[in-house]
Amino acid sequence: MKEAVIPKATAKRLPLYYRYLKFLFDSGKNKVSSTELSEAVKVDSATIRRDFSYFGELGKRGYGYDVESLMNFFAKTLNEDKLTNVALVGVGNLGHALINYRFHQSDSIRISAAFEIDEDIVGRILDGVPVYSSSELVQQVKEQHIEVAILTVPTHSAQENADRLVEAGVKGIMNFTPVRLNVPDHVQVQNVDLTNEMQTLIYFLSHYKENKED
Repeated sequence: MKEAVIPKATAKRLPLYYRYLKFLFDSGKNKVSSTELSEAVKVDSATIRRDFSYFGELGKRGYGYDVESLMNFFAKTLNEDKLTNVALVGVGNLGHALINYRFHQSDSIRISAAFEIDEDIVGRILDGVPVYSSSELVQQVKEQHIEVAILTVPTHSAQENADRLVEAGVKGIMNFTPVRLNVPDHVQVQNVDLTNEMQTLIYFLSHYKENKED
């Protein structure tokens, strides 16, 4: 694999490629072209070829891509061969939904611990996930060697909980709150603002005749 900095836009598309390749493999397909991939994942073939080029020669001209080898390559790239335990901070309506979701598109991601201030929930096991008191967050995250967390707490406590996650050694936070978190440079934050995404969709519907993906 080439030593290269992979653009974030490319990195965001890798799970999409992997999921479709896995679908093809499970369907018994042996090879696929960039054109076929393009039609399936709705990314133009030139972009797919450019994305793949960052990782070296993944296909053969005139043949396309070997589905199994490409699927395995992206599985390794995405750490699909390694189980990642995730902490969920905040077990409200959204937190419950994420626990029930079980990240069914990936066998390598598991919410292994949840944290909540509501004493009616603390101490319970929800769909196989133990719910700890928020006061135990730093201790449990350290003991369980958790490096990734999902934040679904009220806005007023978002930064406080982010600070505690950083103290516990978390390296990545998926932030479902509207707060833009202040974290050290070594901590990655992925902001997921559902209201913003919906407003953007409505704007596109109102101002563009054709829907186009970025």
